[in-house]
Amino acid sequence: MATTPATERQSDTPGVPTPPDLLRARRRLHTKLKLATQIGEGIDGYIIGGIGMAMGALTTDLHLTTVMEGLVGASPLIGIFVGGPLFGRLADRYGRRPVFLVDMLIFLVGSVLQFFVADGLQLFLIRLVMGIAIGGEYAIGAPLLSEYAPRKGRGRLLASLEISWYVGYALATVVGAVFADVHGGWRWTLASSAVIALVCVALRGGVPESARWLLSKGRREEADALIHRYGIEIDVTAELADTARSEHGGLRALFTRRHLKSTVFASVFWAALVLPYFSIGTFWTQVFDALNMGDNAVAALLVYSFTAVAGVTAGCLVVDRIGRRRLLIPPFWITAAALALVAVWPTSTPVIVGGFLFFIFLNAASSALTAVYPLEVFPTALRATGVGFATAMSRVGAAIGTFLLPMGLDRFGARFVLLVGAGVLAVGGLVSHFLAPETTDLDLADAARTPAP
Repeated sequence: MATTPATERQSDTPGVPTPPDLLRARRRLHTKLKLATQIGEGIDGYIIGGIGMAMGALTTDLHLTTVMEGLVGASPLIGIFVGGPLFGRLADRYGRRPVFLVDMLIFLVGSVLQFFVADGLQLFLIRLVMGIAIGGEYAIGAPLLSEYAPRKGRGRLLASLEISWYVGYALATVVGAVFADVHGGWRWTLASSAVIALVCVALRGGVPESARWLLSKGRREEADALIHRYGIEIDVTAELADTARSEHGGLRALFTRRHLKSTVFASVFWAALVLPYFSIGTFWTQVFDALNMGDNAVAALLVYSFTAVAGVTAGCLVVDRIGRRRLLIPPFWITAAALALVAVWPTSTPVIVGGFLFFIFLNAASSALTAVYPLEVFPTALRATGVGFATAMSRVGAAIGTFLLPMGLDRFGARFVLLVGAGVLAVGGLVSHFLAPETTDLDLADAARTPAP
């Protein structure tokens, strides 16, 4: 019996029951993809969080200067600047699946090598390469998952990746606290990410190629086979039409008239969200001391981390209910005001605690959108490249902030650093107000065509 051409239908036609075997196949695929991607995102958070707990001890053991301390802290963020565009371009050109696996192998090797470093330069170089892999993870993991995600509930599914990031960050602080009093414990803290990477490599072996990517490359028969095998929800007609209109010029295409607003928006809002968080989190002990908050920096960092987990979980739960713009724009202004209040009133413990809790919770809630918006504003032919570039730009800001923060604290104090963070958040709110489209519940192909308000 002839099958209905994929161009004339989406899978799961309303009113027509989906066969049980198709439901089971789809559920298994979604579970495997979700786990493989979530664990990858968790490793990113784990690597960033681990260095925050290990920095004090490794600075002493490796005799780091202030400059090298900043470089080690910023090295993964610098690497992301290279890895995001590089792996994104490779994924758009050669496919999602091979890049998805190779990227995790780099994590595995880099994690082990951290245990054996003898000086700051070696640690900087290893974490720089791991940062390149992190950039690749952003450029390929979430785009692959988004291209298999159903239209309804896509925001929550993708936002759950950010929960994994914050859980990884929080888990690293716990592991770091466990090894804090062990001689050379920072080595175990940093190398422990190898265990997570090994699990992820095993999961990624059987992941299929993206049907949307196959369509964008004209490999129609292979795409149709996957669509029918898993009942993938794709508006194939819209996808093919979007592919026909898309430029295939790599990074240059991101700066054409059609895609420039999306490129600017995705890059700026992401950078504005992560710069204050990464900078303050990496050097939390120093910030805590500069605010004269006593000897409870480790306990405060744990509160910082788990408040962020609560925030990103809340963002994940509401992203499809209240819409993308409402989750992004108001929290930008509220968190800017919170940091500014702490900067203006740095002698009040209630203000410091309350201001940081507001900042952490709402910043993390909005950060759920970093796994959603960049995937929705670019077409399939440019999705991984666009996400990779936005990732790179976000980490440029975060790397600069992380590199400069310890020197800024030494020279200008905590008040100046917090006011700069508030200013960055305000810029993010302003840009998002004018450039953020509302893409909730749209097919990916339609979302990429939705104009800014």
